[in-house]
Amino acid sequence: MTFTSIDYDKFRALRVTHVATCLEQLITDEANDTLTPEQLFLTAVDDALEQRRINKVDRLIRGAKFPIPGASIAEIDYREGRGITPVRMRRYAAHDWRADPMNLLIISPTGGGKTYLACALGISACHNGHAVTYARMDDLARRLVITRADGITHQRLLNELSETDLLIIDDFLTVGIDSDAASDLFAVLANREHRLPTVIVSQTGPAHWVAELPDRIAADSIVNRLANHARTINLGQIDMRKLRHEHARTADTYWE
Repeated sequence: MTFTSIDYDKFRALRVTHVATCLEQLITDEANDTLTPEQLFLTAVDDALEQRRINKVDRLIRGAKFPIPGASIAEIDYREGRGITPVRMRRYAAHDWRADPMNLLIISPTGGGKTYLACALGISACHNGHAVTYARMDDLARRLVITRADGITHQRLLNELSETDLLIIDDFLTVGIDSDAASDLFAVLANREHRLPTVIVSQTGPAHWVAELPDRIAADSIVNRLANHARTINLGQIDMRKLRHEHARTADTYWE
């Protein structure tokens, strides 16, 4: 059985081109001679649905703009002292963020592997069909200030941050932000509160955040929204960046 170009035009109109292509391949494969037409058709449909799911996950991962797009829960280092276990991370990997909008705080000094862990969790969320937005705090603050010159663009950015299923803010308040960016951050977190979760990745904890924000009243409100309805992962004092570099130096291919 061979489909014509006219047939494919019809399939494209119905958005089932992949089903038709897969069905044609299955029919022409002698290994499938014992299967009924219904079985072949359902196999083609399952294949098309799986391909559609894979394409959606790829789009979500690209759209999130993770700095480590290959991060994986399976590759996390669970050595003693990091405060995480495989069971705990598998639970986060399978988590329904929309159904449970509790925030997550990931805390450790520089080099602790915070960004990798945040990316791994975000990518797992994408695999579960969640829309994720990743942003470094300094870059996000800069974008918020710049877009204020264009009210429509500014509001579009605020809406995106407010409505994404999972918002990940990395390097949170590593440096201070100005009052306009803090005001926007307050609006975003207020819009997300009790609806959608936010992951905060930081070298410091809530007490330091209050001191870094320019307006004390806004600071108390922002930190309250983040910290009082949150789970916390404290990765401890292990410098994973240093350990990875030391490990790399022992490889046969290493040179300097």
